[in-house]
Amino acid sequence: MGRNTALIIGGGPAGLTAAYELATKTDITPIVFEKSDLLGGIARTVNYKGNRIDIGGHRFFSKSDRVMQWWQKMLPMQAVDEDAPEITYQQSRRSVDADTEGPHPETCDRLMLVRERKSRIYFLRQLFDYPLKLNADTILKLGLWRVMRIGMSYVRASLRPIRPERNLEEFLINRFGRELYLTFFKSYTEKVWGVPCEQISAEWGAQRIKGLSIRKSIAHALRKMLPSRSNDVAQKEVETSLIERFLYPKFGPGQLWEEVARRVEQHGGTIRMRTNVRRLFVEGNRIVGVEVEDAQTGEVERIDGDHVFSTMPVSELVGALDAPVPANVREVAEALPYRDFLTVGLLVDRLLLTEKGAAPGSGIKDNWIYVQEPDVVVGRLQIFNNWSPYMVADPSKVWIGLEYFCYETDELWNQSDEQLVALAKEEMERIGIVRQDEVRDATVIRMPKTYPAYFGVYERFDEVRGFLDGFENLFLVGRNGMHKYNNQDHSMLTAMLAVENIQAGVTDKSNLWDVNTEQDYHEAKSEQDIAEQPATADCEPAGAGS
Repeated sequence: MGRNTALIIGGGPAGLTAAYELATKTDITPIVFEKSDLLGGIARTVNYKGNRIDIGGHRFFSKSDRVMQWWQKMLPMQAVDEDAPEITYQQSRRSVDADTEGPHPETCDRLMLVRERKSRIYFLRQLFDYPLKLNADTILKLGLWRVMRIGMSYVRASLRPIRPERNLEEFLINRFGRELYLTFFKSYTEKVWGVPCEQISAEWGAQRIKGLSIRKSIAHALRKMLPSRSNDVAQKEVETSLIERFLYPKFGPGQLWEEVARRVEQHGGTIRMRTNVRRLFVEGNRIVGVEVEDAQTGEVERIDGDHVFSTMPVSELVGALDAPVPANVREVAEALPYRDFLTVGLLVDRLLLTEKGAAPGSGIKDNWIYVQEPDVVVGRLQIFNNWSPYMVADPSKVWIGLEYFCYETDELWNQSDEQLVALAKEEMERIGIVRQDEVRDATVIRMPKTYPAYFGVYERFDEVRGFLDGFENLFLVGRNGMHKYNNQDHSMLTAMLAVENIQAGVTDKSNLWDVNTEQDYHEAKSEQDIAEQPATADCEPAGAGS
């Protein structure tokens, strides 16, 4: 079993990408160990009575040609309607005929939808565009005096930026000015992370916000006013926070990762669900095997392998090593902070929010809404109907997800499902989004260690990284595997590069850590990668589900 075998801990985007790349491009057999009963990690889709929940919301968009093509190889893009006869895919413009190009959502289940992106901020019981637009509507809602203060504050920050940027607060003030930071960023960010912004590393902003600023937002708005003949799904020149279209699996992100797992097994790989990796066996500077436990049977066994990919939380990985660990490394690993996450799904008759000038009950088009109101605990609201209409069993209902950020030790996390549902209903009515008596069903989903955090001992993370990188056949990939707040595409790229390193005999891991430190993700394009075009539709009949 051990010869030419890769042991992959975790069936999320990074783990499954590694498995597929190994199974299709090498002679190494992947074995994936997933401790839960769902694939996709944070990008899973939970099915509750036919109503699907996307944990955290996943836009399928990347500045990497390789990732965009990889996704469409798994699930082809839908046929485009007559209103959008032309799509530019990166540098290549393609004419799209709805009768011949791409499957139709009404007749096929295995496909990517093309979705419009809309996100707004809920503040002062009103909806504000996100990113903020300096238009009459914003000025009216904020008030002229507050807008003037925001403008003057931004000018001051531009002329006299804080140097060096020591924390997230200073990072945000430099890009948006102190007044806008205090109005729209501070309270929401602290609601998410549970600590003041001045205690969070500026590195978080560099990864998540990158080049976005007021100047970039204004430039983007001006470009939108110019005539354009193309409907560019790729939008490679656009800041990630400003993209307006994205791809999305018909039944949510988990559908794609279930498809990837199917293809891994089709190519000889193995996916073992509800299997927990308890220990990693070490010989010298190599990991030679793992001890796993089957959650259903309780059976414990050792499985040997030549290569190990880990997406498990770094704190758990270090604790599972069957070898001496330096005291400083163990100290940092055990104290690494994580932010936990829970979603309350509510099935409601309607939302009380409507678009300006629209008829009551006509609904809004937002994918998610950032809840900036300080008098509620909820941080963000997803409207699953607007991610994909196929996420909802009854299209006459509205299926929403209320996102709460907390720690496993918090009172909120440890409340019963009934208490959390009652809190969610009460908060939604209090801020004017939902009537409690119009809630028809509800469920609660808890996701521990959703967000690796950039505060506390994180400033010493290099001590842990240096130690783990010393194992020549161990590859840390993915968000939790690297304790790095990666997007889905970043996680996939770390896995792809790790496989390439194995093929090339490279044991240095620097290129993995470089992903998501620059805008273009240090993408290396090979002729093979560019030549691989999205597959034609391999379609299941509509209604088959995922």
